[in-house]
Amino acid sequence: MSDDLARMDATAQAELVSSGEASPGELIEAAIERAERVNPEINAVIHDLSETARAAASGDLPDGPFKGVPFLLKDLGAANAGEPLHMGMKVLKEANFHSPLDTTLAQRFKSAGLITIGKTNTPELGIVATTEPKAYGATRNPWDTSRSPGGSSGGSGAAVAAGIVPMAHANDGGGSIRIPASNNGLVGLKPTRQRISEGPIIGDNMSGVTVELCVSRSVRDTARLLEAVHGPAPGDPYVAPPPLRPYTDELEDESGGLRVGIMRRPAVEGLEVAKPCLEAVEKAAKLIEGLGHDVDEGNPLDMLPAGEGGPDIEDSFLTRWAAGQAATLTQLGMLLGRPITEHDVEPLTWTMAQIGHERTSGRYLIDVGIHQGLSRVVAGWYETGYDLLLTPTMAEIAPPLGEIDTAAPDPMSAFTRCLPSGAFTALFNITGQPGINVPLHWTEEGVPVGVQIVAPFGREDLLIRVAAQLEKAAPWADRTPPVFAAAG
Repeated sequence: MSDDLARMDATAQAELVSSGEASPGELIEAAIERAERVNPEINAVIHDLSETARAAASGDLPDGPFKGVPFLLKDLGAANAGEPLHMGMKVLKEANFHSPLDTTLAQRFKSAGLITIGKTNTPELGIVATTEPKAYGATRNPWDTSRSPGGSSGGSGAAVAAGIVPMAHANDGGGSIRIPASNNGLVGLKPTRQRISEGPIIGDNMSGVTVELCVSRSVRDTARLLEAVHGPAPGDPYVAPPPLRPYTDELEDESGGLRVGIMRRPAVEGLEVAKPCLEAVEKAAKLIEGLGHDVDEGNPLDMLPAGEGGPDIEDSFLTRWAAGQAATLTQLGMLLGRPITEHDVEPLTWTMAQIGHERTSGRYLIDVGIHQGLSRVVAGWYETGYDLLLTPTMAEIAPPLGEIDTAAPDPMSAFTRCLPSGAFTALFNITGQPGINVPLHWTEEGVPVGVQIVAPFGREDLLIRVAAQLEKAAPWADRTPPVFAAAG
């Protein structure tokens, strides 16, 4: 039974429970068995919550859309009270730190019927596009264990790809849902800014850079989970516009007629895009045209001045990102009862925090203002008649482990090395539009290469509709990596 379940998405597993063909306890035991089978090889799950999961499965579960389905939480962001919360940090691991409360999203995951069996690995504070924290070691990509699963939701991506669970929690501040989805052959939707509450502790992290949801093996799972957990919570500083209709209604909508632009070059000047990433875009464009949509070469970069006259997207993003690390280390020091020092964190984390302290509050507001201007440019491009934008998800395929070294002599070289991974994704954290990775392409060596589709602000419905059409036109469900928790 466990082998069969490894190949089922969360919707199919929930149907087993609702029909009485399987109990939540059986699903949980099978997932625990799968984790024990493959996790030693990929190091995706770092906190074992098996006993808590067994207790939940034997009790009264909410009658949500995923009642009894096993799930994993990333060890950063959404958290349950009393469970470990280490955020890739050795200092929190040594302090045996546990979350003091349920976050709003964690409560909504429970209400959806999901049962958390463990927590997944993440780089320290989710800073980089790989998952190799000094606290817990590297997570390995199940498609090629010499390669990175991406970051910062790399543990979740590897666990889902390897068949431990059908979907897992992930979050995204520069590509951390979409990059692992690309590297692991998964669906990864970054929602519109503030589509999902980050409460009660966080309002809009780094002025709205980060968002939360999941990585999954099917579009329908992502749609159903988004439908279950979206919406504001009391005290949220602002909210995304409500959907036009239930997200699941988009799954069977086969209508065409959308206008889709293509962006083949990133907003980072001089960055080359790897050939497989461009091949993935060409394949996707042909599929999209075959579905009855119109594809042309327009993209938002056409509306920006080229070269030195344009905004410095990389450095202004660093301002916000570094400010976030400075604030987080200060807050953690308050929780631990002592200041966080250079010896408590990885060199890149410390360097980023110092940049955050050095750049003034006025500089921060200037750079947020630059990004708000970019948001108006991107929104204005959609207003010219485009419905969607197609891009590579990354400018490179999954890099070898060890290339993004947060303890390098120049720690900021790790941040620079992440640029090819995040070159197409981080722009839409800055501007707030929703984007989805769809797994349509693999290299000759069997490494997944995703494509990203980006919709106007608030229009996840369009992403789900077209992603579901692509899933039917070029199914990926039968593709499994060499490291997979099922025989055969």
